Amino acid sequence: MSEPKKTPGSIGWIDLTVDDATGLKPFYEAVCGWTTDAYDMGECSDWVCKVDGEAIAGICHARGPNVGIPPQWLMYVTVQDVQRSTELVRSNGGTVLQEPAEGRPMAIVKDPAGVVFALYGA
Repeated sequence: MSEPKKTPGSIGWIDLTVDDATGLKPFYEAVCGWTTDAYDMGECSDWVCKVDGEAIAGICHARGPNVGIPPQWLMYVTVQDVQRSTELVRSNGGTVLQEPAEGRPMAIVKDPAGVVFALYGA
């Protein structure tokens, strides 16, 4: 993932997690006109999508920390405190699908309507 926007409340990033990111990236290159650069994830490379050289999205493999993320475009909303925001998700009728982990300031949550998105620490 590229560096997301840091302003709390902003949409900091968006990515897609699928079983075969490498196989899917040509679709988005052709349809959207994006260029892609490999982003080393250790056991594989995910893809940073760019427009005019600017990183705008990612296409990721559903491996490692991405296992269990639904195959959809996932919006990351920047928040001041991810732990506190996950508590607010629960207390406001949502569900936490992936808790924030040590060294990984993000969580994946579902709102009361069933919409999945991510929280990312500012």
